[in-house]
Amino acid sequence: VQLQASGGGLVQAGDSLRLSCLASGRTFSSYVMGWFRQAPGKEREFVAGITWDGGSTYYADSVKGRFTISRDNAKNTVYLQMNSLKPEDTAVYYCAADRRTFQSGVVTTLREYDYWGQGTQVTVSS
Repeated sequence: VQLQASGGGLVQAGDSLRLSCLASGRTFSSYVMGWFRQAPGKEREFVAGITWDGGSTYYADSVKGRFTISRDNAKNTVYLQMNSLKPEDTAVYYCAADRRTFQSGVVTTLREYDYWGQGTQVTVSS
């Protein structure tokens, strides 16, 4: 599986962005998908995740109520809608896939994810 993240950019505080992650391969629809981010000098951290059927989502406390993860299995794409952006949201955002198929819950640790995209930069100015 190859993942291609896009949609990042430079925005002002309070603005919105939607990230997309396009996956190759026919098994995308069976994977839990996640978004992570890494700010300069910090460790990569979990942002949001979604089960294979979209039936369950999970968010980091720092983004809950502002970010929404969704997926379109027909398009092999997972999205991250980011509203009310803050300067502290500035980071490189990565999408990732957990290759264990048809899992009922979202995992939040890096080591649980097997495939990673290349990252897209999000910069939020104050």
